Amino acid sequence: MTNNSQITPAPSEPLYSGHTLLPSWGLIFVEGPDASHFLQNQLTNSVLGLSRTYSPKVAKLHSSVKLVGYCSPKGRLLASAWLSSSPIDATSNDRFVLFLSRDIAASTAKRLSMFVLRAKVTVTDVSNEWSVFGAFTNNSGADTSVDEGQIGIEIPAVQHHDQTFQRLLIAKKHSANQSLIHDQAIKTWNDLEVLSAIPRIVQATQEQFVPQMINFESVGGVDFKKGCYPGQEIVARSQYRGVIKRRLCLGHVSNDGIETSTPGTEIFHSDDANQPAGMVVLSAESSFESNRVDLQVECKLEALNSGEIRLGSAQGPVLKLDPLPYPLIEI
Repeated sequence: MTNNSQITPAPSEPLYSGHTLLPSWGLIFVEGPDASHFLQNQLTNSVLGLSRTYSPKVAKLHSSVKLVGYCSPKGRLLASAWLSSSPIDATSNDRFVLFLSRDIAASTAKRLSMFVLRAKVTVTDVSNEWSVFGAFTNNSGADTSVDEGQIGIEIPAVQHHDQTFQRLLIAKKHSANQSLIHDQAIKTWNDLEVLSAIPRIVQATQEQFVPQMINFESVGGVDFKKGCYPGQEIVARSQYRGVIKRRLCLGHVSNDGIETSTPGTEIFHSDDANQPAGMVVLSAESSFESNRVDLQVECKLEALNSGEIRLGSAQGPVLKLDPLPYPLIEI
């Protein structure tokens, strides 16, 4: 699935394959002998025991890649990221790599650095030195390697229209020969991310959600058995006391006349023009159907019982709900 691979689809299978720069993604390195214990005390998911992956191997899900959140003391997500342990070589200290939204990379690295204290660890936003690329394919036999010196991680596949799309995030050091954005590829990548129903925090949605409000625990982003981290008590209380009254939903609207559908755009119930029912988490123009925008929205559960959910205002476009691709964890 690298940009040099030639992929030949089966005759009956329409091919969707692409490789593109992702300008909205950034990268943080957390390095040093104390890095794993430091992150264990900061993130919503357990870091200890994460398998090391050395370039050019790709870190695979479960044992080598984890979805993590970074919360405020009030239990609200400041950031989300895909995390891997990707040291330079077998003799090197730990180097954890966080793939996250570029617009929050600098502030997240700065905040994490505030808590290093005497730990032997450095936190660096390397988004200006490294670029993040996305690669995807629905060809199950495609090559999923990366080049020497690059960092590759596999993130969950997306099921759509009876097709399974593999996805890789790839970090490359800046180069004069670096591939640029490929319009159709980035359109498909962004749409697949929305359709995965796995949220990503951006600047417009920082501190808006307790993890469960956007299904973060149901997509493997929270370990309720690990030790403390900022906001842990609130996150645990939300889970075990059954006070989750908002959830992430998938939906779509016609893109005719939409003023905005960017993250942070509010949604409204048709019977309540004054009180927002939630907000957009991520959105993307559909790569598979014309005249359609796909959306992840965080919404009050009670607003889903009757009436209509509308985008932007109580008179805005009607949001048509789509099924989630995974079950919600309920305790």
